[in-house]
Amino acid sequence: MSNLPILSGRQVVKIFGSFGWEVARQRGSHIVMTKEKHIATLSIPNHKEVAKGTLRSLIRAAGLTVDEFLDAVKK
Repeated sequence: MSNLPILSGRQVVKIFGSFGWEVARQRGSHIVMTKEKHIATLSIPNHKEVAKGTLRSLIRAAGLTVDEFLDAVKK
C-alpha cells in the first residue's frame, strides 16, 4: 500500500484539477469539485492538512488509483 503525502486542501484541488475536475462552488471550509459525465462530486476540506483517510476516500470517489494520484503529485 502506497503512503500518501500530507497535502493542503488547495494542493489537493490543484491535483484533481489536472484530472479534469473543476471547482463548482465553495461554502465555508469545503470546496466542491465536479466532473462532466461523472456522478460523484468531491467535497475537499480547505484545511492546512487533509487527513490521509479523507484523501484516500476522495481518490476512490474520483475513480483513480492511489498510484495515479501519486504520479500527479510528483509532476
